[in-house]
Amino acid sequence: MANAFFSDLLATISERGRTLLRRGDSADVKRDAEGLAELCDALLSGRGEASGTAMAREVLDLYRDLDAAGRRAFFAALVRDFGPDRERLAQAIEKWRAKPSDEDASSLHFASEPRRQELIRRLNRAPGGTGDLVSMRADLLGMMNGHTDLAALDRDVSHLLSSWFNRGFLVLRRIDWSTPANILEKIIRYEAVHEISDWDDLRRRIDPVDRRCYAFFHPAMVDEPLIFVEVALTETIPGAIAPLLAVDRQHLPIERARTAVFYSISNTQRGLGGISFGSFLIKQVVEELRRETPKLDTFVTLSPVPGFMQWVKQDKDLPLSDEDREVLKRLDEPKWFENAEATAQLRGVIEPLAAHYFLKARTPKGRLIDSVARFHLGNGARLERINWLGDLSPKGVRESASVMVNYLYRLDDIEKNHEAYANDGEVVASSAVKKLIKGEGRRLLDMRLS
Repeated sequence: MANAFFSDLLATISERGRTLLRRGDSADVKRDAEGLAELCDALLSGRGEASGTAMAREVLDLYRDLDAAGRRAFFAALVRDFGPDRERLAQAIEKWRAKPSDEDASSLHFASEPRRQELIRRLNRAPGGTGDLVSMRADLLGMMNGHTDLAALDRDVSHLLSSWFNRGFLVLRRIDWSTPANILEKIIRYEAVHEISDWDDLRRRIDPVDRRCYAFFHPAMVDEPLIFVEVALTETIPGAIAPLLAVDRQHLPIERARTAVFYSISNTQRGLGGISFGSFLIKQVVEELRRETPKLDTFVTLSPVPGFMQWVKQDKDLPLSDEDREVLKRLDEPKWFENAEATAQLRGVIEPLAAHYFLKARTPKGRLIDSVARFHLGNGARLERINWLGDLSPKGVRESASVMVNYLYRLDDIEKNHEAYANDGEVVASSAVKKLIKGEGRRLLDMRLS
């Protein structure tokens, strides 16, 4: 109710401001990138609250009407014409050099701030402005594509969004069958790991006693889940996704549940890319589950390995013999996973290769290749198990040759594991995973001796 009250209040202020603007020259604004930049300049000139809020809303509305080329030109104008006041900055630098002090350092800091940061703050005052700015950054990210000319603008936008979307503002809500339909529709649409086929499929994931779904929301975007996680309560650690999603599965009585399985985590807002709150989500959901079901003692993921097959196909220095490479060709056979001989041969090659992928393979910059692995290991999880034939969906076979993995969140070890990964790049793994690497080493030795 409080959010609705303030939204209505802002809308009223904005509408009064629109009335003021209609009496002025707002209708004469050119409806292209140049005209939009001029309107932004007017917004920064400092008007009353009502007219400023209305003008911010008009800027966002006009931006929405631009085509891709117009938006690109508008972003370029923000980079070119809305940087720091150079004269003011030069004066602050000279004053600091003459006699450094805390006060002068503060003046230097404020003088160096680009004008576009204040512009973004003022745009955020418009009704619905926060969501529009998130969408605007999604456009910006799509246009950057490795180009550096818009990087300064992206730094400014992401800096402000990081402040506005810090953990202190986020609200955790459980998603169940009583959640409003407009939000449930977005859960179906945004699911990025295991597609939700229809409403019945959604209900199977959020309604039974042994299933949970949680999402983070922001007060300025009350009907937009920012990130959500789907959870299965089980007796033991699962090694495959199909039984968790089966239509005819038996529901587990809650008193028998000992394991919470995070089997799907989906970010929903591309415009918040690089602003991480997934780790906070997992930790808070663990707290919620422990409070609700004290007998839970194991917290794991059942995670995809989306980069595995791309790495296999592109890396020329794989630890494989000629015989192994011949075996890998069986992955091209239709429904190879229904052939017992093929699966046995492939397992002997794929499992050690997957262990190498996680424990030894790195990008040219020294990072783990797999984004899911970076997320969970960076959060302090342990690579617990590599699951052969874990995902036999077309996507799972195509991206990871059916492999899934379990990351274990052992609460007493999270900080230690995080420090090991963050400081030394160490992948904390179970002995079972490490033994697969040892098997790889024996195979390489046999190759050298033969």
